[in-house]
This record gives sequence, C-alpha cells and structure tokens, in this order.
Amino acid sequence: MGRETSSAGQPCPGERRRSLPDRRSLLEFLRTEAGGGIVLLAAALAAVAWANGPWGEAYHRLWHHRLVVGPARWRLAGSLQHWVNDLLMALFFFVVGLEIKRELVTGELQDPRTAALPVLAAAGGMIVPAVVYTLVAGGGAAGRGWGIPMATDIAFAVGVLALLGRRVPRGLKLFVLTLAIADDIGAIVVIAVFYATAVHGAWLLAAVAVLALVPAARRAGVSRPAAYLPLAVAAWYCTYRSGVHPTIAGVALGLLTPAATVNGRDVLRRLERRLHPWSSYLVLPVFALANAGVALDVHALRAAAGSRVTWAVAIGLVVGKLLGIAGATAAVVRGRVGRPPPGVQGRHIIGAGALGGIGFTVSLFITGLAFHSEALQADAKIGILAGSLIAALTGAAVLARPAAGQRG
Repeated sequence: MGRETSSAGQPCPGERRRSLPDRRSLLEFLRTEAGGGIVLLAAALAAVAWANGPWGEAYHRLWHHRLVVGPARWRLAGSLQHWVNDLLMALFFFVVGLEIKRELVTGELQDPRTAALPVLAAAGGMIVPAVVYTLVAGGGAAGRGWGIPMATDIAFAVGVLALLGRRVPRGLKLFVLTLAIADDIGAIVVIAVFYATAVHGAWLLAAVAVLALVPAARRAGVSRPAAYLPLAVAAWYCTYRSGVHPTIAGVALGLLTPAATVNGRDVLRRLERRLHPWSSYLVLPVFALANAGVALDVHALRAAAGSRVTWAVAIGLVVGKLLGIAGATAAVVRGRVGRPPPGVQGRHIIGAGALGGIGFTVSLFITGLAFHSEALQADAKIGILAGSLIAALTGAAVLARPAAGQRG
C-alpha cells in the first residue's frame, strides 16, 4: 500500500492512502496475455488436427501414457495428461495467484468502489451460466458440469481485444481484464470447494502447515525465491494427497508472495515478470495440446448434437455469460454502486459480455474434474469449442462496429 505524500513528494506523517493502480504491470500483463492467446489458439488447433488426423491414435497413446514418479512409499502415478493438468498447471495457477495478489494490493481491485463493477459483473457472469447449464443439462452425471461455463479465458479474451486495436477504448481492456481476474477467483473457489474428491483431513492440515511456513520463513529473513521451492513442492504434494486439487496450492503460494519489497527487491513483480511468459507461452499451450484433442468425426458430432451436456455448455457460454455480465453491469450502474470506465458505452459492455463466453482453458480444466466418463468429457469439450468460437465471433462483431456518431 502506498503512503500519502506532501507536495514535495515526501510521506505525510501519520497519513495513509491507497496507492494508484499499477498500470504499467497491468499493461505488461495484457501484452503477454495477447501474445499468449495466439500461441494458445495455435496449440488448440494443432491438438484438434492431430486427434482427427492419421496420427489420432498416437495422440491418445501419448497423452494416456502412464508415468510413475517417486520412491515406493511416496509414489505418484498417472497419465501424461494427468501430470500436465495436476503439476504443470500448478505454475499457471501460481501466476494467477500472483496477479490476484498484485491487483488486490496495488491494482484495480484495491479500491472497492473501482472494483465493484467488474467484480459484480464477474459474479453475474458466473451465476447465470451455471443456472443456464443446470436448466439445460438437468440432474444426474450430466449435472456435475455446471461449473464448466462459468470460466472466462483471459488470454483469448484479451487476444480478441488486441486484434480490435483502437476500435475499443483502453478502459474496456482494463474492465475485461479485471473481470476475468475476478472470474478466476470465483473459479478457484469452485474448484476447491465443489470439485474436490474425498478430502483427507490429515493431509489437508499438513498442506496448511507447510503453507504457514512460507510467511514464517519470510519473517525470518529468507528472501531468495529458490529457497521456497522445497516448501512449494511439499505444499503441492500434501494438497494432492488431501483430495483438494493440487493446483490450489499454486494459488495459495501466489497469494502468500509479499507485495512489498523484501531486502530491496520487488519479489512479486520479479516473479510475475519471469514466470508469466512461461505460463502463457509454454504451460497453457501444452495444456491445450493435451486436452483439446477431441474427435470431430461424424459419429462424435452426431453424439454431441444429441447430448444435453454439449448444448448446456455452449448455451451457458454464449447466452449465460452475455446475459450475466451485461445484466449485472446494468444493475450495478443503475443502482449507482459502480460506474463504467471512461469511454465505455453500452455496446462495449455487451461485447465484453460476449467475450466472457470464451471459456477455453479453465472450462477444459473443470471438465476433467467434473466428468470421469470420456464420452461426457468429449461432449463437454465440443460444447466448449463451439461456444467459445461463437462467443469470440459475437464479441468481435459487436465491438468492431463503429459508434453511431462515427458511421458515415
């Protein structure tokens, strides 16, 4: 948090105020996400082409290849896809935790009045799609997928905005990014609370104890990030054994990273700058390559067209997100709880609501947690691909239209 300064730039004794939002870090984040979105799209297309091409069987053999890690007593086993989703994605969620921490302390989320609009819009954009999904899918095994259309993919949404360039105001980009970050917070809560397997209390307490050592080590003067790596591994392992998805350990470690300087070093900013490109340009593309390879032959498409899960996901993303985000925004503005950024008009909010339906990465992630059936997973993935594509095209079409005063 910043301190109140006098006209000479010196701190005023006894007075504190919120610091101005760290826009430089936010713009760096936007640029990395935009570039990462292009690589992510290429990886997703490659996965679909690979799975449906002449080497389709090799694709499935590779990602279902079983790997065993660790000595006998501590051994962990799973497919290569499992290791990507449980271990490699922990780095992605750690970066998400870092970004949430920065936004809460020095960014757009530090001021409740500024954060009210995107946060409440994100809430509407999570609740309405979940309700829409439940109404379409009904109960039973299919009903477990209600969390799938709740997510917004930051990289793809920001990528579309980057392609539109100056056709969209800068304030809308910040609004969408803040909304997506708030959306990530909600998705993390949903994953931790609703998609945990049978929870083992002893392992969960062990994970909490390990995480408690992080601030203790910081207070003891440990400042080198590498020194915390053993604690990070231990926290991941204990969380994995507890039944809570181990990527939650990554989020927790990100939130525990100090926002203030430690021994003259801005640890949070340095970690984010170093790890965010790895997350965007390596982790997410590998995740897409491992998870987006769904069969799109006639049989698969016919099965998906008759599946409640496919329709529930697609309608939840396209219709639920748009209604939830735009409706919540209208209610917040009308109630004077918050106001849109300068230059952001009604059609911009509608376009942003449509882009919120691009739910690729976290939606695929939740699909693997919600369904054990490969058939249901395939139906959900087709719904995600179709819904995200329609949402992207709809949002781009709305935002690309010139304002009424610019037509001529």
